[in-house]
Amino acid sequence: MRRIKLVEVRSELGAGTRGASMGIDALKVACLNKGSDYFRRFNAVQVPDQNHVLFDRNHFPYARYIDSIYTVQKAIAGTVEQTLRLGEFPLVLAGDHSSAAATIAGIKAAYPHKTLGVVWVDAHADIHSPYTTPSGNVHGMPLAISLGDDNRQCQRNAPEAETEFFWQRLQDLGEPGPKLTAEHLVYVVVRDTEEEENAIIERLGIKNYQLAEVKEKGTRQVAREIYERLRFCDLVYISFDVDSLDSRFSKGTGTPVEEGLNVEEAISLCRALLENDRVVCFEMVEINPTLDSENTMAQNAFDILEAATDAIQRRLRMDEVVSR
Repeated sequence: MRRIKLVEVRSELGAGTRGASMGIDALKVACLNKGSDYFRRFNAVQVPDQNHVLFDRNHFPYARYIDSIYTVQKAIAGTVEQTLRLGEFPLVLAGDHSSAAATIAGIKAAYPHKTLGVVWVDAHADIHSPYTTPSGNVHGMPLAISLGDDNRQCQRNAPEAETEFFWQRLQDLGEPGPKLTAEHLVYVVVRDTEEEENAIIERLGIKNYQLAEVKEKGTRQVAREIYERLRFCDLVYISFDVDSLDSRFSKGTGTPVEEGLNVEEAISLCRALLENDRVVCFEMVEINPTLDSENTMAQNAFDILEAATDAIQRRLRMDEVVSR
């Protein structure tokens, strides 16, 4: 890979609270206020959103707006795939976290014969399906899409046939079937889950580095252990939801949760994770300035984004030197 490409996704169809579509612009305001030239240094591509359908009546109670989400996700997956095929590093800035399923699909489409590992830094497990969701919000479902696991053992809903049709289309995006196995998924600071999610996490044996363990071991040791767990993965994708931060630092997001990372810990963790040469994509999601005051969330997120980007660039420069 030669350079970073920003992939901007303003869709907020998967969220339960409106406003995440403005997260990227809030980051740009934070960038200007800091006097940074960040958004002038990188080429960017904007993925078309379908946010206008939010003014229409939703017809899918167990996967809200899933038909339009499928349209958006096809575009995200295609953009990520093309970016990787051009030898660029996709850095995805997205509204709600449902985008991650499409990012994963795009990575697998670009590298169909390689094994992908996922590091999920988030307050939430995001492993519901239309059969288990309490809200119907698709941003709580991206990992169920990528794993191809509906958790029918904990079924509480009976989705309509049309919902099931689009759900299967999402699971088959990029290439048919699962894109990820549970042994290649690692959670960091996930702490706000429902019973159905706890059951599938236990059944699949997914590792979750909770805050106490992160603080005890330190972010660099946690990163080392994560990569030991993912040692059989050819590629790694890191997904960073800003609600992984403690709610003291993350008011400007749809679902803030106590007992999360502080900003310094998030910066240190992202740096340590992104130094690994198997990382092919980084994503930041769920900034919602309508829930914030003085753009604090975006300012904190921009500090993390700058540090993460610096780590990616150092790695890319080293890769270029080694390849000569």
